[in-house]
Amino acid sequence: MVVRMVFQSILLLFSIYAFVQAAGFSISSCQPSCGDVNLKYPFGIGAGCYADAWFEVVCRNDSLASPSPKPFLRILNLEVLDISLDGTVRVNFPTVYNCTNGTSSTANIVELRNSPFIFSQSENKFIALGCNNFASMRSVDGSGSAIGGCMSICDTTKVVNASSCNIGINCCQASIPSDLDAFNTTMEVMNSKDLVINGCNSAFLVEEKWFKTDYRTLSLFVPVVLEWWIPYTSFISLPIANYNTSSTYNCRQVVVKQRNTTFTCSCKAGYGGNPYVPGACHVIKECELTHPCLGYNPSPLIFCENTYNEEEERIYTYNGSYICYRPIFLTIESRVEVFTIGISSGLGLLVLLVGGWWSYKVVKKRRMIKQKNKFFKRNGGLLLRQQLSSHEANVENIKLFNSKELEKATDRFNVNRVLGQGGQGTVYKGMLIDGRIVAVKKSKVIDEGKLGEFINEVVILSQINHRNVVKLIGCCLETEVPLLVYEYVPNGTLFQYFNGQTEEFPLTWDMRLRIATEVAGALFYLHSAASTPIYHRDIKSTNILLDDKFRAKVADFGTSRSIAVDQTHLTTRVHGTFGYLDPEYFQSSQFTEKSDVYSFGVVLAELLTGEKAISSTKTQEPRSLATYFIQSVEENSLFDIIDSRVLKEGKKEEIIAVANLAKRCLNLNGKKRPTMREVTIELQAVQMLQKGANLQQNYEELEYVGAEVYELWDAAPTSIVSTASIDAQPLL
Repeated sequence: MVVRMVFQSILLLFSIYAFVQAAGFSISSCQPSCGDVNLKYPFGIGAGCYADAWFEVVCRNDSLASPSPKPFLRILNLEVLDISLDGTVRVNFPTVYNCTNGTSSTANIVELRNSPFIFSQSENKFIALGCNNFASMRSVDGSGSAIGGCMSICDTTKVVNASSCNIGINCCQASIPSDLDAFNTTMEVMNSKDLVINGCNSAFLVEEKWFKTDYRTLSLFVPVVLEWWIPYTSFISLPIANYNTSSTYNCRQVVVKQRNTTFTCSCKAGYGGNPYVPGACHVIKECELTHPCLGYNPSPLIFCENTYNEEEERIYTYNGSYICYRPIFLTIESRVEVFTIGISSGLGLLVLLVGGWWSYKVVKKRRMIKQKNKFFKRNGGLLLRQQLSSHEANVENIKLFNSKELEKATDRFNVNRVLGQGGQGTVYKGMLIDGRIVAVKKSKVIDEGKLGEFINEVVILSQINHRNVVKLIGCCLETEVPLLVYEYVPNGTLFQYFNGQTEEFPLTWDMRLRIATEVAGALFYLHSAASTPIYHRDIKSTNILLDDKFRAKVADFGTSRSIAVDQTHLTTRVHGTFGYLDPEYFQSSQFTEKSDVYSFGVVLAELLTGEKAISSTKTQEPRSLATYFIQSVEENSLFDIIDSRVLKEGKKEEIIAVANLAKRCLNLNGKKRPTMREVTIELQAVQMLQKGANLQQNYEELEYVGAEVYELWDAAPTSIVSTASIDAQPLL
């Protein structure tokens, strides 16, 4: 047997040698290193020393400051810091700086598209440094959409370090998407004074492990990790392409998004070396080095082999790179005895397995019941039951679902059922047993200290009864995270109808005016419906849904809060969406009903212009739509930014009236903004003007009708439960 194995090994080595000689493949004459970096095939310098043109390395003096030569990837012109045969390469990557008081956009100077390289998602992070620095990575496919980013909050008393990035003070970090091969960097200073005081801001991609330890050595270039594969056209020309017959290494096909077929190789277990060079995977001789098998059994009949073989009648202990075994010599009598023992043991084992399986099912069922009860209590189920049984809380219409109902309704929360994702959780489309289509919101993990707030929010939502507010049907508390069940609104969000995203059904001027009036009426209802008004705190076009008749439905009350009658504001951590956030609230952390008015003003501007809250289509640099809109009104260039469909269908006086209303809502001084009651009345007046009625007469009539509605709502039951005023982390 041993002789046969030796003969086969000699034959295999001879075949590999003959193949290598025929192909003219040799790396013995290749330069082994450049500077302090060891070059490993498939990377190399000079013809025949690299597997593909993308892996060609040039060795040159980069500058007079560093006279020693450095290796560079020739095509990408990136300095190589380290090459690993596990499929990664570390390179020096440029950082981006912004030393102005405005917005800075920098195109990515390194193009990885069409190459066998991508930025490693697991090894790299996107970092932004500086005071109030809003940095983002943007797509280079022409849309300019954000694919990642973060915002750092300014605190001149804090020192920038790796830990401060975790909390976003003077530094922040964000993960990057998978298969990333190109991006542009955009930075914007949220307060122009900060940049003057604190110097330049910066943003860059960097190796996470390096940044945690060596952030003090930041310069114009930082280490970044790239993942690499061998392209198919180059792989088939390598001697190792005949990998199916190899006993020392494996090669496998890798499917990378938006790339052609690629391959990667590795030495088999028990072998080490370079799998891309024929014969370079060598045996790791653990047996000769440490005698590892001596500890398994004191018997002298324990043997050790460095590689695994298939010889019969041996008991093996396999430990990765070596095997411990002892021979067995069985007689006929001992074989019968072993057979009898085996049958008996098998029957006993079968009984044991059946009993164990039954016991496992019973224990698992009890554990699931216990776990559901634990989740129910942790998510505030007892408190909700108390609210449901209270005569003061009129929430009898809300239903407590069990986890099985919602798992079945959403096909176990299948990713194909996802309707959208936000800062508060993920929304799935589902169908209940009775056939109703619903939207199931799977919340993010809730801090146990805020369970009272969550339950109060559920109670608040259950009491809202307005045709332009998404209705809460019920909730489930016996899962790890709470689940909320809403009515299903089929026609998506208002945001999807801007910029021609939904061309088959564009919004007319009449529809836009009606949607604005309906949203304003819903906010008027929330602010004035009871003795404990409700602040929405996240009004934006993505939180305005459209039903089958394109009627507006205000949604996402995950950050909403109710307040006492004698309160005029909430003091909270800053929370909201960039572009819709009230500047006064951002500076003072005091949220008032006028903060909702500001956010609604941005939505009005979107309806008039068809632009996004942060838009760059009509300017060279991205800017706030609110700022751009007010500037256009003040410079008498309003009709230059109005959506073409609005200009075509709307009357000039109607457009001016709505634009002036939007400008008042966007006033930087909250006290000078109108209330939602006044906003609703003015929008209704514009609608009536559209029908030919006299604007002043209708305004007076609406004032009278609005006063009656206001008095009626003031008399409503005061059963809404107020929540705590401290909110979660901001979503900026």
